[in-house]
This record gives sequence, C-alpha cells and structure tokens, in this order.
Amino acid sequence: MTDETANSSGDAVAEGAETVHCFACSEVNPVSLGMRLWLDDDVCRGTFTPRPEHCGWTGVTHGGLLFTALDEVMANWLWLQQLRGVTARAEVRFREQVATGTPLLLEAHAVERRRRLITLAASAKRASDGIIVAESEAKFMVEG
Repeated sequence: MTDETANSSGDAVAEGAETVHCFACSEVNPVSLGMRLWLDDDVCRGTFTPRPEHCGWTGVTHGGLLFTALDEVMANWLWLQQLRGVTARAEVRFREQVATGTPLLLEAHAVERRRRLITLAASAKRASDGIIVAESEAKFMVEG
C-alpha cells in the first residue's frame, strides 16, 4: 500500500516503497523518466519532459517512451485510487513528432469498468499550445 501526500495544488500524489525504483516516476532512480503524477478529481494528470537521451533519432523523442508515459499516467489513475493492476492490452496513436526537451502534459481517465477489467484513455499534449501529440486507450486487469 502507498501513502498519499499532496502536491502544491493539494492533489493526491502517490508515495511509498513500491514507487522508489519506478522507471517512470521515481525521484531516486537515476534512469527514471522524472514524471510527476497526481489525481485531480477523477483524472490522473502528469508532466513529462523528454531529455536528449530519450530520442529515437537526433532530437526526436522515441515513440516507445511516449507510450511509456501514457501507460504510466493510466496505471497511476489506478494506483492513486488504491487499485492495483497491470496493462492487459493497449493501443497508441502518435499524432506528431515530439522534440526532446518539449514539456508535455499528460491526462488519463476511466472509460469503462467490467469486473476486473478497466478501460482507460490517456493523452499527451504539448504544454506550450495544448496540441495532442499522442493518445492511448488500454485495458487494465485489476486485482480482486
């Protein structure tokens, strides 16, 4: 289980031993993506700024890492509501290339729940203009 604290906006943010080494959001893992994630009402929000080492080719963020950011904001929607689960199936649509160094805003919300299967949707937008650069819909299998 995780402890919840609040970010500067007062929104719930996950902390705890389970997240210490998280590839996406750890503050101590030296290879972490450095994502910041929080729950705002029924939407998980986050930020991610791809660094030069996240490129697929010079200056362009690797699509796999963009999907990782989308998957993580969806998984954290579960985590911050005290649910535990894993990605069962996912689909991603890349709309635009993302230059490394571009701050992104992430959002995820629930679409549907059927027993242990929850469908979530997520988007990544450029912070500078709100243009969606990638989006995903995924099904997560939750415990119990």
